[in-house]
Amino acid sequence: MAGIEDTLKVKVLPILQELYGVEIQEKQIQFQKTRKEFEGDITIVVFPFVKQARKNPEALAQELGTALMNAGVVSGFNVVKGFLNLLLGDSKWLKELNKIAADENFGFVAVTEDSPLAMVEYSSPNTNKPLHLGHIRNNLLGYSLARILTANGNRVVKTNIVNDRGIHICKSMLAWQKWGKGETPASSGMKGDHLVGKYYVKFDQEYKKEQAAYKDRGMTEEEALAASALMDEAREMLRQWEAGVPEVYALWETMNQWVYDGFDVTYKALGVDFDKIYYESKTFKEGKDKVLEGLKKGVFYQREDGSVWADLTADGLDEKLLLRSDGTSVYMTQDIGTAKLRYDDYPIDKMIYVVGNEQIYHFQVLSKLLDKIGFEWGKDLVHFSYGMVELPHGKMKSREGTVVDADDLVQEMIDTARETSQELGKLDGYSDEEAEKVYETVALGALKYYMLKVDPKKGMMFNPEESIDFNGNTGPFIQYTYARIQSVLRKASELGVEVPASVPEDLDLEAKETALLKRLSYFPQVVKDAGEIYSPALIANFIYELVKEYNQFYHDVAILKEEDAAKKEMRLLLSKVTGDIVRRAVSLLGMNVPERM
Repeated sequence: MAGIEDTLKVKVLPILQELYGVEIQEKQIQFQKTRKEFEGDITIVVFPFVKQARKNPEALAQELGTALMNAGVVSGFNVVKGFLNLLLGDSKWLKELNKIAADENFGFVAVTEDSPLAMVEYSSPNTNKPLHLGHIRNNLLGYSLARILTANGNRVVKTNIVNDRGIHICKSMLAWQKWGKGETPASSGMKGDHLVGKYYVKFDQEYKKEQAAYKDRGMTEEEALAASALMDEAREMLRQWEAGVPEVYALWETMNQWVYDGFDVTYKALGVDFDKIYYESKTFKEGKDKVLEGLKKGVFYQREDGSVWADLTADGLDEKLLLRSDGTSVYMTQDIGTAKLRYDDYPIDKMIYVVGNEQIYHFQVLSKLLDKIGFEWGKDLVHFSYGMVELPHGKMKSREGTVVDADDLVQEMIDTARETSQELGKLDGYSDEEAEKVYETVALGALKYYMLKVDPKKGMMFNPEESIDFNGNTGPFIQYTYARIQSVLRKASELGVEVPASVPEDLDLEAKETALLKRLSYFPQVVKDAGEIYSPALIANFIYELVKEYNQFYHDVAILKEEDAAKKEMRLLLSKVTGDIVRRAVSLLGMNVPERM
């Protein structure tokens, strides 16, 4: 609709100036979608220039509508208070169809060397466990957001920060030393991240046994915690790692590499990637240096015990610990260090952190700290906050081994797609290899669409079976509609009917054709809005409404059986353009669409 709005502005401005002898600014002309209960293709809000024109809203709208109609700009209009509902006429919509067909990047803004640079951080895993369902939502949101920002003309760098240090990793290492018997991914046939996660769970199991034994001897819970030999060993291992003890450091490197290799398999399966990966084992020292530098400059202060703090009470926040009394860093310090390294690596204009909504306060503090330290983008950093994912049977706990593993879920989705497709006979006649490729495409499309169609700020319940339904607001429904369009185009080719590059603009349109063209014209604005408010859900909902509109058109209007050659070609071009926009739109969600289903 953006192109139509621009065309209308060019026509409306001189008419307003001629009617009322006043200078109206282009920005004053506001358009809206015409409400469903009123007739119209687009609506002009006349309130912004009522004062200058010295007319009441209804009279002004009536005069403007009459002038536009007399000038041949619109085919009709109606007025509802201060809202001028315009009917554009078939020729305007056919012109829009030709415009969309001629622009292979319709809806997208070109990226140049001078485009602003946005950095998007997502995933942020720990190296003591495999990726789980919560990570899936994080990764899919981050990757989709990066694509949406690129479509809005930004240069985008996708980054990941890996939490590869700390007591949780030492727990896995210690458990492997004690009970692993030299087990490796190669010897066990287990993915490396799963193997390390197995020993993280093992530590927790043994720790609980130890605590229970202490309590059986009459210790209180506090006494049992203080007496834990296992936890003491884990803490000692952490101290040895920080001191660089060769044996401990070598084990840490080996087990972390197992995890990285496992992560890479999962990321590939999900279809996400990164331009740069940072590691907290490297960033925490940089953060400590920046905090000490801030201390010297008086930005931070030191307490009697040697700990370093930031006083943010004047900013409506609290006092924040940055370095403990023993000189060790906290998460905030690590984030400062990571920011410093990123700023050294890239000329960042906008930094976006994809992190769950339980960290809202953390990022409010980080924004203030980075600004005080001197990072230009600090005060404007974006915390892309999202709600948690839950399952019908409850929450997940990593240390107890009750998480929904990402790899298992992806495989379950593929199995479900296979079973559902076979039951429906969707892929009859396909080779096994062709069918398996489609099963994977459908499964991942179902997963991604289900995760991304929900407003990211909201928590969500994930239901695998519901997500893979071929009917309703699902990825498979969208993919099936795309495949239907490609089937129509193939049949046309087999009949010797070619899809034209453009069509005559003097044809008469059916109501369903106009409705579909209207929906297509919204695409650029939807992409823009999704980039401005950071919401893949806007894209997902647009796609669903578009494919619903196409299916109504498909059922109500003859395409290949149409006897009028010009109308047949127009409907084929309309189908092709719809398929192109569906494919382009789902790509913003990281989805693929099969050519046949």
